[in-house]
Amino acid sequence: MKYYINKTVNADFDQVVDLLKEALHNEGFAALTEIDLHEKIKEKLNIDFRRYKILGACNPPFAYRALEQEDKIGTMLPCNIIIQELSKNEIEVAAVDPVASMMAVENQELNKIAGEIKQKLERVIESL
Repeated sequence: MKYYINKTVNADFDQVVDLLKEALHNEGFAALTEIDLHEKIKEKLNIDFRRYKILGACNPPFAYRALEQEDKIGTMLPCNIIIQELSKNEIEVAAVDPVASMMAVENQELNKIAGEIKQKLERVIESL
């Protein structure tokens, strides 16, 4: 089973990041964290790595519902979404598939929530 939802777009990297944040907001998510791996790898390893960001996205109502079902589910939150530059103006966006990541948790109600979140993330990715 594929563990991510992805799409490649032809656009400027920073433009895709902005569009992604807007699309997330439209589906009720907020980007809680933003990690620039390009900068961190350069800083820590002195290696020029491609442009690569990780956004940690959270939809508070869904996070609350999930936590009500499984108090340890916070170990799997927030939903990570990557933006990586494959080549100039060829940008891939990929989000974790919450259904795939919840397969290890034996909780039917949580699986329903994961399915709803997956639909939202699919709409976010498709809108780019």
